[in-house]
Amino acid sequence: MEAKIALAGNPNSGKTSLFNELTGARQHVGNYPGVTVEKKEGTCVYNGHKMHIVDLPGTYSLTAYSEEEVVARDFLVNEKPDVVIDIVDASNLERNLYLAVQFLEMGVSMCIALNMIDVAKNRGIEIDAEKLSILLGVPVVPTIARTGEGKKDLISAAAKMVQGGKRKGFLEISYGDDLDKAILEMEKEIRANDFLTDTYHARWIALKYLENDKQILLKGQESNPSLSARLEKMVEKVSLHLEKTLNTYPEAMIADQRYGYINSIIKQGVIQQEHGQSRLYMSDKIDKVVTNRFLGPIIMIAILMALYQFTFTYSEAPVGWFESFFGWLGDAASTHLPDGLLKSLVVSGVIDGVGGVLGFVPLIMFMFFGIALLEDSGYLARVAFMLDRVFRIFGLHGSSVMAYIVSGGIAGGCAVPGVMATRTLKSPRERLATLLTVPFMNCGAKLPVFALLIAAFFAENEAEIMLIITLIAWLGALFVAKFLRLTIIKGESSPFVMELPPYRLPTFKGLAIHTWERTWQYIKKAGTVILGISIILWAMMTFPGLPDSRFQEFENMRETVKVAAGTAVIQELEASGEDTEFSQEAQDLKSRLADINSVEAEEGLRNSVAGRMGIALESVSKWAGFDWRTNIALVGGFAAKEVVISALGTAYSLGEVDPEESESLSETLAQTPGWSPLVALSLIIFTIFYAPCFVTVVMIVKESGSWKWGIFSMVFNTALALVLAALVFQVGSAMGILGG
Repeated sequence: MEAKIALAGNPNSGKTSLFNELTGARQHVGNYPGVTVEKKEGTCVYNGHKMHIVDLPGTYSLTAYSEEEVVARDFLVNEKPDVVIDIVDASNLERNLYLAVQFLEMGVSMCIALNMIDVAKNRGIEIDAEKLSILLGVPVVPTIARTGEGKKDLISAAAKMVQGGKRKGFLEISYGDDLDKAILEMEKEIRANDFLTDTYHARWIALKYLENDKQILLKGQESNPSLSARLEKMVEKVSLHLEKTLNTYPEAMIADQRYGYINSIIKQGVIQQEHGQSRLYMSDKIDKVVTNRFLGPIIMIAILMALYQFTFTYSEAPVGWFESFFGWLGDAASTHLPDGLLKSLVVSGVIDGVGGVLGFVPLIMFMFFGIALLEDSGYLARVAFMLDRVFRIFGLHGSSVMAYIVSGGIAGGCAVPGVMATRTLKSPRERLATLLTVPFMNCGAKLPVFALLIAAFFAENEAEIMLIITLIAWLGALFVAKFLRLTIIKGESSPFVMELPPYRLPTFKGLAIHTWERTWQYIKKAGTVILGISIILWAMMTFPGLPDSRFQEFENMRETVKVAAGTAVIQELEASGEDTEFSQEAQDLKSRLADINSVEAEEGLRNSVAGRMGIALESVSKWAGFDWRTNIALVGGFAAKEVVISALGTAYSLGEVDPEESESLSETLAQTPGWSPLVALSLIIFTIFYAPCFVTVVMIVKESGSWKWGIFSMVFNTALALVLAALVFQVGSAMGILGG
């Protein structure tokens, strides 16, 4: 029988690193049923026994303040894992044991992974794991997750617990006379009425009522309204008493007593710490510099600049290989497929559409690798800490920073998990302002659009332009958030407290897993969603085509040119091979036919459904410098931003008539009349700010609880983007800069 093991722990405790070490490539990512919280599962084989491992969301407690905490708790209650491995940061033992104490109060079968013991030793902290195990009554195994040290002992301890059966009994802490009396009275009522006891322990239910746990309160009101009301009255009575006598409340008292219990354990010789003069830990020494009020932002910008320089420099060659491959594939398809709709679909719809998106896979991979490096090292938490001061000025919360970063605040994230990350914000107003502005970040879907335009018009300053785009996205999001907080989402900001994890040296294995997971999501999206949308857009750009009369006119024009050239020249052209050197007459004929075909293709595109739509929008978009072809791509971008690339690739390849002279899309744009660096900059600004992709809009609706905010984000963002892009283009044109 397969054992079920849950990994739990505080954020930044090394839980994900341990999960990767235990499961390796035998893992997959999904969502918990009914919610969008990420669920990681994998398998581990020990002594021939297969173990199913679930990585629970990182959480500091088991009280239902956030969806992650609810998910973690519900998994323990409903799925009943054989063992819970609680990953504890040895260098922050007191804070990390708070979650362990709550597991013991629930009565779960648990063992502790005393992780990052190397960091603790560097801080002069020695922990007696054996003594801690005796005092807590659970196995305690020292580990270093990033190197895999101790993982065999840990999985062995978990296996023994599985074989030995469930842990018996529940930890009972004294919470002071007032609360202890209230708990006993509530327990008596709960047991007498079998109130939720089929799922939870009676004392634990009483504690949840005292902690004002909204999920348990709701379940209690549904199960037995009258008893739930009596329990709430008891809580109200003891709360008033505590406020009068101690100027505190039950939640704070419970937390204080838990920490008191933890402190009493630690003081029994569990920790031996270096005495003498106070010394600064390595992480603290680094933070004195990197989070400095003046040096910190400069270092952050330098790191971002280095990230973009690394990405563009080292991805240039592989991106070129991918472009050459898809160019070769398109040429092969053009040569071997007969003329007609199938050839057009394969070449223009699939290869030039999806290939344009997949061509940026190396760049995306390098960017994700850099982000994973910053994330796993602990630096991104410092970025959030530094930016909290700035965010308060704009009416946001420090936790909003992480939502921005997840959305692609540096580059390469996704707005969907960014919107979901706003759940950690307790204030509804700050939460709403954050989820409405996270789509402005440079997500992985926008990155190929920026890369294309930068390669076409700003090739000599790629890293600098990417940094400027990042700063524009952040500043735009902050100013919009301030506008929203001053107008339709007024309210005070709530306080922000954040833990800064110690700096760690990321492992190559962890970096590889994180990079591949994100890159694979990008590839899957290109091969499914983007492929489907590209085919739809190809159809919209192909049909209804030219009227028969107009088509016949072009046929007549071609015949006229051929007749004028003569039979010998036509035969020379038709018999040519790849290395044929044409006579001047044959070259002239080839050029004239290409011109006619190009005009026919453009006129057919103009007459298509998408072409008519793009032309109709041109009366507005011309103020921003966008022509009808660009409009087609931007309309497709409402579904997914990568479609902007595939739509441009399809739109411009429909006009190509000679596969032997095909060019990359960036080269095509750079040589197309009407395009200039100023138009590219205007398009970059529009892409940053206009409507989120459809999936993000759906998530905004789900997280805000109303369709009005989803519609608002589409209308408001697009209007803002058009105004800003038009402003850039008109001012640039008036000043004659960037080709204006």
